[in-house]
Amino acid sequence: MKSLSTIAITVLLIGTSACLAQQVVGSTQLGVAYAELRDVTTGWSTKKQVLGKKVFNDGGETVGKIDDIIVSPDKSVSYAIIGAGGFLGVGRHDVAIPVNQLKENDGKFVLAGATKAAIKAMPEFEYATH
Repeated sequence: MKSLSTIAITVLLIGTSACLAQQVVGSTQLGVAYAELRDVTTGWSTKKQVLGKKVFNDGGETVGKIDDIIVSPDKSVSYAIIGAGGFLGVGRHDVAIPVNQLKENDGKFVLAGATKAAIKAMPEFEYATH
């Protein structure tokens, strides 16, 4: 039994390293190279560290929650969709905020100068339906 698990682990390790830098048709590389994997693992996970997080103003008041991240066609993260107001989805108001206006401070997202009223006064964000 011990040798079977040793073989399985060895195959997994060999297969994993081969998958990380596998070449397809000449010089096209799938996935990330082993050296790039460190950068990936130290970056942010949108799902775990951004989506659903509260947004505060510089006074510490909650002004909304990050519901989505918009990636522009040039593959840059460009906007955070902030949901504000409402109760159980009624009266809710989604707005698009450029990500460069959000600052991360001690694990909290801060939108300096924001108030619930200011966000409610912004044009409502709606997804395209194409």
